[in-house]
Amino acid sequence: MPETETAEQLSERPDVKKELRRTGRGDKEPAEKVKARTTDKFWFLTHAFLIIGCIAIEWLLRLKLIPLPQAYLDPIGRAVRATLFIVIVLAVAKAISVYLLGRIQDASTRFTLQRIEYLLVALLIFLIALSAIFVNWYPAIAALGVGSIILGLAVQTPMKSFIAWIYILVRQPYRVGDRIKIGDATGDVIDVGYLDTTLWEFGGQYISGDHPSGRVIRFPNEKVLDELIWNYSWPLFPYIWNEIKFQIAYQSDLQFVAQTMQKIVADEIGKEMMERVEVYRQVLARTPVDELQVREHPRVIFRVDEVTWVDAIVRYLVPPREAGPIKSRLIPKLLAALNAAPEKVMFPKGDAR
Repeated sequence: MPETETAEQLSERPDVKKELRRTGRGDKEPAEKVKARTTDKFWFLTHAFLIIGCIAIEWLLRLKLIPLPQAYLDPIGRAVRATLFIVIVLAVAKAISVYLLGRIQDASTRFTLQRIEYLLVALLIFLIALSAIFVNWYPAIAALGVGSIILGLAVQTPMKSFIAWIYILVRQPYRVGDRIKIGDATGDVIDVGYLDTTLWEFGGQYISGDHPSGRVIRFPNEKVLDELIWNYSWPLFPYIWNEIKFQIAYQSDLQFVAQTMQKIVADEIGKEMMERVEVYRQVLARTPVDELQVREHPRVIFRVDEVTWVDAIVRYLVPPREAGPIKSRLIPKLLAALNAAPEKVMFPKGDAR
């Protein structure tokens, strides 16, 4: 069994820190000094040489020290200025990526913000190139405005998905690596794109339980604005309650059943469960969540079945991705222990099953 993190170690994880700050109970993280790597310094130096080169060529063109016909001077001058501005944009983007985004410890958040940066850089480069091609901006802007209206009507759904992507970035109903359920789709998030989200499905139409089905689910991001989302991977408590249910007769010794089921589960996962709950209870104490509702021991409850039996249910805490394997490990041991005392545990037989 892997060593359980302490509450202090857990609180240092970037995703946990962020969730604690969102609840208003976390401490503000001190700014960290970021150092550029050797490759980053090389790129900064390259950008600096290109900027100096473009400025020098522009200066030579303005002073007409380069013997070229006037018909070529204007296009070359625009191309040089466009190159200069593009290099400046790339240099600023590189600095943001290294000194701002590089300070973000959470890999998922850093990856998403870099995607936004790439999108903005591409848009700026497109506008700079447009300005170099069109000398008179008014016809270009007018044509672009009319085209934008037509294009906007044609791509209304993609635009809604793009806005939903920004919502996903800001509110983070899920991130890459989270296990979620949205509508009829259930799976692990493997990509959050500008327009759609990709899940690695588990369960589904052809397979039961929590085992991956092998299928990939893609849905437009706009779905998050209209559908309920179940996230099984909250950083402050990344576990779920799972349960195993058996039907027994009213004449069964319920106390014996409860003690037996609780003992089997406690022997199998009780120690690990207590360590997990104890650690996360300390973290949850910093949030508005009532930590007293997080029980550290397996629990057995009984319910009256709709027909003629009593449901004996044992409930325990597991990581979402281990729910299926742990249940498969517990069921044979529970059945063996209960079947060992047929005079106390009476299961349905024959046609009554």
